[in-house]
Amino acid sequence: MASPKTLEIVKSTVPVLEEHGTAITTVFYKNMFNEHPELLDIFNETNQKLGRQQTALATTVLAAAKHLDKLATLLPQVTQISHKHRALQILPEHYPIVGHHLIGAIKEVLGEAANDDIIGAWTEAYDEIASVFIQIEHGMYEAEMWQGFAPFTITEKYEAATDIAAFTVVPAEGSTVDLSKLNLTAGQYITVKTDPKDSSHTALRHYSLYSASTEKGIQFAVRRDNRNEHNGLVSNHLHNNLTVGDTISLSAPAGDFLLNQDLVQQNDIPLVLMSAGVGVTPILAMLEAQVTANPKRPITWVYACQNEQHHAFNEQVDKLLEKAENVEKHIFYFDEGQILDEAWLANLPKPADIYVCGSMMFMDSMIDGLMALDHGVDSVHYEPFGPKMSLELKAG
Repeated sequence: MASPKTLEIVKSTVPVLEEHGTAITTVFYKNMFNEHPELLDIFNETNQKLGRQQTALATTVLAAAKHLDKLATLLPQVTQISHKHRALQILPEHYPIVGHHLIGAIKEVLGEAANDDIIGAWTEAYDEIASVFIQIEHGMYEAEMWQGFAPFTITEKYEAATDIAAFTVVPAEGSTVDLSKLNLTAGQYITVKTDPKDSSHTALRHYSLYSASTEKGIQFAVRRDNRNEHNGLVSNHLHNNLTVGDTISLSAPAGDFLLNQDLVQQNDIPLVLMSAGVGVTPILAMLEAQVTANPKRPITWVYACQNEQHHAFNEQVDKLLEKAENVEKHIFYFDEGQILDEAWLANLPKPADIYVCGSMMFMDSMIDGLMALDHGVDSVHYEPFGPKMSLELKAG
């Protein structure tokens, strides 16, 4: 536990963090990568360029400052981030590097205002926060299905929709990973490690499982990221350069975006599955898990995308929905003026167990709408394709 003096100083600097947080984290990343370019192998270049990673870190630091005396209240957020860290193979030895450059960035941005007392307090606070992450991640490393990145062979690749490729992989010859012993969970993601020709660094990206079954292998989907004048390094590499027979490296499945198992067998709380675009991937796995375990539970399926050509996994979804006994299905094609907005959310059942996945913009809109309709925080589960802490859950 941080000392009383440290708690007092750190809490007193919250307004400064609110004003300068993103500037501090921007300087932090710049300085850290200049001194440790090898860490560029870990961090998502897209999130860096769009400012998402800086915002996510600033949000996390601010939350930690406000709750330093009761970090346990941040356990859900810490656990979610720790899953990402484990999947990326971030280790205890990385934390002192981060701490050194974070404290250095505070000094650089605040200048003379960052006196010795403030720097000392924040150094102690960071060590306290880092120890929490390291402890949680230790348990995750102990439980991971295989260590580090293991080689897998692509056995199937097909177009699930325009610009969405579905992959099936199995352990490569000589691998110690036993497919029959893997226990995948709907909502999890794997992490792909690649070495694209257009980059001087290896690149890691998370991709959601679209099925928790291992009968054919591990199944995940990748959207080609070519929007807003950005060409996704890894997604384009997977789409353009890899095919059946090629080998890729994966770390073990991770994630805490999981079905509430206490409700799966119950029929009085409907299941609402909402997604947009490739966000359907983990939601599809959840649908499969639900109808397999209990097809009697009421299900509301809500999906939005650009048009019919961009409608991912349409046939697979329909086959699964046919197995359910009580289904509502709602499809929105933006090109046809069918807009899934906050006003439409009033049509959803209440109470309900709600799962949402999609782009950051989609997530922000849906969460705002659901909170405005008094769907409680415990009833709304979400997984954005981007840093989760950069979304504000407006739940009071």
